[in-house]
Amino acid sequence: MSQGIKSNVRTSSGMFLSNEERKYPLIQAIEKRISVYSQVPIENGELIQVLRYEKNQFYRPHHDYFSDTFNLKRGGQRVATMLMYLSDNVEGGETFFPQAGSGESSCGGKMVKGLSVKPNKGDAVLFWSMGLDGQSDPSSIHGGCEVLSGEKWSATKWMRQRTAS
Repeated sequence: MSQGIKSNVRTSSGMFLSNEERKYPLIQAIEKRISVYSQVPIENGELIQVLRYEKNQFYRPHHDYFSDTFNLKRGGQRVATMLMYLSDNVEGGETFFPQAGSGESSCGGKMVKGLSVKPNKGDAVLFWSMGLDGQSDPSSIHGGCEVLSGEKWSATKWMRQRTAS
């Protein structure tokens, strides 16, 4: 993993797969499965990003859609996210959606308002950043809870309105 920028918003480390790696049969099979499940064409997807969260690392609540025009030039707005969990035996590290649901759930050992998903190897979460009307959905805000023990590995696939390459 390359040396990144210090941030108090996201403290994980990560990297994007390359266009060359995207040609591997395993990656193509994963991307096809994501496309079938999400009903978004493969060519609308960005390169997969792999992330590692170590103990005490987190990602503060954020939206995946863009609020700047620069990022919209290539493929338009991000409409959906597929988040895939790659590791087991993680305490904390949930993905939480503070504006989803009406109850409380666990997030990094604390109870928070909203819905959270525990990272279990082999599981995935698909969520939408925009409605069918093309309007961004502010309730898609989400974050990565603090990892209390173990390491959380995940892979993220963002999908755009049109061809992203």
